[in-house]
Amino acid sequence: MTAWIVVIGTGAISFLIKVAGHLVPARWTSHPRLTRINAYVPVVLLSALVVAQGFVVKTHVVIDHRLGGLVVALGALLAKLPFPVVVVSAAVTSAVLYRWH
Repeated sequence: MTAWIVVIGTGAISFLIKVAGHLVPARWTSHPRLTRINAYVPVVLLSALVVAQGFVVKTHVVIDHRLGGLVVALGALLAKLPFPVVVVSAAVTSAVLYRWH
């Protein structure tokens, strides 16, 4: 029963936040500085997710095969390779290092 209360409560809160976002006047969100900051929010969130998934196991920071995949992905991105090549090269590198270790 507790799980359902949490799920319904979280859904209601998410819905209310979404509605509140539509009620904010457009002139408040059209400020150039706010627009510039909002452009970086997805990048920061995705970077935090990559770090959390790449270096943390439960409550411990670890360095393992995932770091090799991240390094290869970063190199492929800097080389401006197509995104599927970035993903496949990172996955293959991580898998080879996992198997080798």
